[in-house]
Amino acid sequence: MTDANSEWREGLEDVDAILLDEYQCGFPVRQAPYEALEAVTGLEAAAVLERVRAHHEAGIVRRLGPVLDPSVIGSSTLAALAVPEDEFAAAAEAVNGHPEVSHNYRRTHEWNMWFVLTAASRGRRDEILEEIATKTGLEPLVLPKRTEYRLDLQFPVVGDRIERGERNRRAELQLEPTSPVDEDDESPEMTARDATILEAIQDGVPLSLKPYTDLADELELEPSAVVSGIKDCLSKGFIKRFGLIIDHHTVGFRHNCMVVWAVPEDRIDAVGERAGRHPFVTKCYHRPRRPEQDWEYTLFTMIHARKAGLVDQTIEELGADIVPHPHQRLETVERLKQTGTRYERLLE
Repeated sequence: MTDANSEWREGLEDVDAILLDEYQCGFPVRQAPYEALEAVTGLEAAAVLERVRAHHEAGIVRRLGPVLDPSVIGSSTLAALAVPEDEFAAAAEAVNGHPEVSHNYRRTHEWNMWFVLTAASRGRRDEILEEIATKTGLEPLVLPKRTEYRLDLQFPVVGDRIERGERNRRAELQLEPTSPVDEDDESPEMTARDATILEAIQDGVPLSLKPYTDLADELELEPSAVVSGIKDCLSKGFIKRFGLIIDHHTVGFRHNCMVVWAVPEDRIDAVGERAGRHPFVTKCYHRPRRPEQDWEYTLFTMIHARKAGLVDQTIEELGADIVPHPHQRLETVERLKQTGTRYERLLE
């Protein structure tokens, strides 16, 4: 079976499967990380690095670095606008002009512009929402995460195992549901070193044999301080995972849909945990109802697959048994902005 956009597969070998499938999380954080991969890949450190560089140049790997957790570091929310067609371009410009907006999509719904906003503090987040409301003349639908049942943006990439059974491979990567997260929960203390390191690595670490030493030189720190600092940020939860960040569109996961479900509050945890276990659900969150804005949906699921039929099948399976509640499909019509979450200043 060949994907119509499978040129990226050409020339990939077993060693690439090891790197791309297994090191989206848990990439070595030590002063010579590629040496740690010699035993598992059968290649010398320099050859492993060249593979990673080649995948980066091919667009398969977006960066090597962290996935940060905005709910621990600062304050993040999903928000939406209901934009008249003749005002859409101007509203998109107003929203995208904020560097704190990392993702913005046009979707099939009355609320047709959906964006993710992350700031170093809740106060700054709310200031930006007010600025967007003022510039567009539209009141945002603000939907901060209440509970996270699943966030698994690790994508199976290489090998016949995917062609033989994508569902089985996704199940291998299944994570256990996380504990409930409240945006008002007290976060771990962020030290000045934590902030310096997070700001330096948020766009990725250098693709060099000793990336943490190179970072140390830039930051005028000892290499051991950079290594221990990254490990501290992992243990505190500022970093969710550290590894190769895959461009899922490049590797064929071009079919996706956000589906929202009107689950009663007294059922949300039980239903959310079950939905989060489905192998094609990559995100599953509890978000607030906003009845004053005619928004009754409380459970948000994001579904990714290589085949459109698998998205439809997943929605049918969820609705038939796991989430037997009214739902809406919010199909992506256009990507208006997609960047990594960025922090300009973490300590205020």
